Amino acid sequence: MIVELNNENFTKETSNGLKLVDFYTTWCKYCTNQHPILEELNENGVWIGKLDCDKYPEIAKKYGVSGFPSFILFKNGVASAQFAGYHTKSQMLDKLMNYI
Repeated sequence: MIVELNNENFTKETSNGLKLVDFYTTWCKYCTNQHPILEELNENGVWIGKLDCDKYPEIAKKYGVSGFPSFILFKNGVASAQFAGYHTKSQMLDKLMNYI
């Protein structure tokens, strides 16, 4: 299950292990199109959290997120990689393989 992130759980959820966070908005068509791919990755064992940047803009600002969707890969609480825009499943896997 993809974890809904917010001000209360963001730090705890991203603090250990390898965690991919999707920074999205509900009005972004690319974000909507990206969601099924993220669901598929999650069903295959990739931990994914998602943060609604309209509801929690302070977290997005903290990590310099300005375009949607944006992804940050956290390794033990530290932002290790950041990339933006729509990605196919194979593109997402290519990005993640560099950090696994």
